Amino acid sequence: MNQVLSKPAKTQRRPKSSPPPVRVFSLGGIGEIGKNMYGIEYKNEIILIDAGLKFPDSKLSGIDYIIPDMTYLVNQSHKIKGLFLTHGHEDHIGAIPFLLKQLSIPIYGGALTIGLVKAKLEEYRLKGQAELHVFSENDIFEFQHLAVHFFRTTHSIPDAFGIVVDTPYGAVVHTGDFKFDFTPEDLPANLPKMANVGGKGVLALLADSTNSEKEGFTPSDRKVGHAIMESFRECKGRILFAAFASNVNRLQQVVEAAIQCDRKIAVIGRSMEKVFTIAQELGYIRLPEGLLIDVKHIDRYEENRILILCTGSQGEPNAALSRIASGAHRSVQIYPGDSVIFSASPIPGNTQNINRSIDMLMRAGANVIYGPSWGIHASGHGCREDLKLMLSFIRPKFFIPIHGEYRMLLSHRNLAIQTGIQEKNIFVMDIGDTVSLYRNRAKRGRAIPAGEVMISNGEMRSFEDELIEEREELAQEGVVIVVMTVDKTTQQILSGPDIVTRGFVYMQDARPLLRRAETALRKNLNRLGERQEYDHALWTKTTHKVLRRHFTKEVGRTPHIMPSIMEI
Repeated sequence: MNQVLSKPAKTQRRPKSSPPPVRVFSLGGIGEIGKNMYGIEYKNEIILIDAGLKFPDSKLSGIDYIIPDMTYLVNQSHKIKGLFLTHGHEDHIGAIPFLLKQLSIPIYGGALTIGLVKAKLEEYRLKGQAELHVFSENDIFEFQHLAVHFFRTTHSIPDAFGIVVDTPYGAVVHTGDFKFDFTPEDLPANLPKMANVGGKGVLALLADSTNSEKEGFTPSDRKVGHAIMESFRECKGRILFAAFASNVNRLQQVVEAAIQCDRKIAVIGRSMEKVFTIAQELGYIRLPEGLLIDVKHIDRYEENRILILCTGSQGEPNAALSRIASGAHRSVQIYPGDSVIFSASPIPGNTQNINRSIDMLMRAGANVIYGPSWGIHASGHGCREDLKLMLSFIRPKFFIPIHGEYRMLLSHRNLAIQTGIQEKNIFVMDIGDTVSLYRNRAKRGRAIPAGEVMISNGEMRSFEDELIEEREELAQEGVVIVVMTVDKTTQQILSGPDIVTRGFVYMQDARPLLRRAETALRKNLNRLGERQEYDHALWTKTTHKVLRRHFTKEVGRTPHIMPSIMEI
């Protein structure tokens, strides 16, 4: 009998678990200008960079701001180690009050940035509800797996920083908003530190793409200072100077030009006054005693000795300059001979508002100075050569263009390819996309919840298409309100229907039209009552149907109809 020897069973090996990735994600700022918010996540830690807002376009009636959807952060709140701010512009800090209503996390920023955040929290009655930390360029914040440090950059506001997040696989660098200005009005960018970060090896770079379609280097702010001085010397009457309130470097240039031209400065506009005060307290705006005067006292001085510094460079309807242009400001009116200087580039979507302001100012007799030909504004964002220089300093393994509309991201991608980064190592993302980074490879990861949240009257609302469509209808077609009282038992109309309109037709001229509409509606509702029992939903539906048909036939428009049926 042959003996069969059995082979020993093989020990099954457990598959090696793959190492966890470093995940990079965006909740805003990609495919758009504004509401910048980015995250870097590894295991049980998340580092957030910026929390900004953006302004709505003209279609979003009744909406004040738009902020990122923070659902993912609320669900992962136990992982968040802190919010680190690159600088103090609204598109980077404007969503912080709404973030703090949902999360309790520490916030880190430069001195001016934290000063602006404090003022914003006071405005929203959140003073003392946030743990705020001021960092300097040489500070390092270490956590269990991640560490955060900084390098100084040049932008249109002081205390602008790039942020470096050290991970187990290498550094992830976020440039913030930047340009290379070799004759800056503020502290210069720390080029040796950028080169040192790049020399140590960078896993991934996230870089500002705003001006990636523009050739050359962005002009220096020093040239703008000279242009402001020259324009002040040519102006014979009062000067009204409109700029972004947060462009602190520009405000200091205006102060220096006013001193040289012997003009007193009056500051108007709530945001301008706030920033001016904070920047003075921190030493970023320096002016001699007696230079600043109350706007109520401007008539005490000769016209050629007055400079009014105001908000409204984007033609915002409620900004100081817009109210002055329309004659609605209580302290300042335009006089013939006044000069108005716009020192800002139009934000996409604002051109129409700016042109309207310019027209009103010119009709009032002002000399308006605007446009690139005057050289009175320079962007704070780097053009193509600036971006190439940053790519050359940092030399990342992987590249993610951020902060820009889609075409800007693509343009930045092409620049990165020119500097030697392989196309397969570049990731053009959408909001909610993630990129999983490993030591020597990267791939797209699973998406996270992302989107937009609207702010109306200080309250957060989800981005509902139905709501937006309704508001557009109200804005374009107006509203018709129908009021009537009905006896449910007899189905008799006891009073009404009475029709009131808003934004549809002028009431006094349209009384015959509305009387005919009331008569047609009453006839149809009486017929309805003769056929069946009272049904509130059916009466409402009939009211909509009859009035829409009537107004379409009579005036070719269909307003938003709101029946109000009181039942007894």
